[in-house]
Amino acid sequence: MNILYTRVSTVDQKTDRQKVNEKDYELVVEDKCSGAIPFFSREGGKEIKKLIDNGILTSLSVWQIDRLGRDLRDIINVIFYFKEKQIPIIFINQGLRTLDDEGKENPIAKMIISILGVVGEMEKAQIRERQMEGIRIAKLKKDVYLGRKPGSSESVLQFLSKEKNKKAFELLKKGYRVGEVAKLSDLHINTVTKINKIANADLNR
Repeated sequence: MNILYTRVSTVDQKTDRQKVNEKDYELVVEDKCSGAIPFFSREGGKEIKKLIDNGILTSLSVWQIDRLGRDLRDIINVIFYFKEKQIPIIFINQGLRTLDDEGKENPIAKMIISILGVVGEMEKAQIRERQMEGIRIAKLKKDVYLGRKPGSSESVLQFLSKEKNKKAFELLKKGYRVGEVAKLSDLHINTVTKINKIANADLNR
């Protein structure tokens, strides 16, 4: 049985692009999960494993290597397992086939698959880095919105030395209203209100 395997990372994504010549296959197995999950731990991977164990699967086609996984070690282990069972894996987009018609390993395909597997692993690391950077930026924005953490101390001089706060302080001393200063200095109105109290205290000295 010739099977086409497709995978996307989320349930919202579609696999249409991966289903090239879908009618040429007797079965399409689809997974919607992260590529970091080991192949045979996925629902679709488990289904394929059963077909292999039952001697039904004769070849597996995948759109490209990163659909098989984004962990190089897991990709190699999967390819090795298929090789031991004498079942070729065909990577459609890259035009690669792990075994030839006689069941022999294709050395060129093996080399290219290893290289592309490394690229897929690097992409996974970059995705993780971007996610962590996004989380870090979100936390910073949250901290700015919520203000200083409870228990932290900041002197009046430190508070007013900030560029926006200093600008707001000068505008308030010139007679601008709190709401106007908030817009002009791009500060939260609560921050401007605090600066206004300091400004009034300074004027009343």
